Amino acid sequence: MTSKNWDRNHFIKPFLTIPLIPPVISCHHLPKKVEVYEYYTVSDGESKSYKEVDGIPELGKQVILAPSQVSYMNLFINGVLQPKDCYAVQKGEITLKTEDAPPKGAPVILQMFKF
Repeated sequence: MTSKNWDRNHFIKPFLTIPLIPPVISCHHLPKKVEVYEYYTVSDGESKSYKEVDGIPELGKQVILAPSQVSYMNLFINGVLQPKDCYAVQKGEITLKTEDAPPKGAPVILQMFKF
């Protein structure tokens, strides 16, 4: 027996299979367009009500939208997020429900998000 015959007759060919992988279905949703409105003013230390005309004029026209016109709102006073129970918003006005007014010079910022 020659080495050629030995190689051909006594070796088993490897059996290779390719695994079947189920297809992956992926859905891509484009993000919704979000409009962000902001109202900026500074507390005078006495008032607990802020109107659009009280906004900082250097920042352009300031608007306070009605809650029915936006999806979500955040109110920050002196950089601290306020609980929803502490204020009320209506078109053109923010009213604080707290006992005290914010300290004089404290920034009041209302963020409004429309989805």
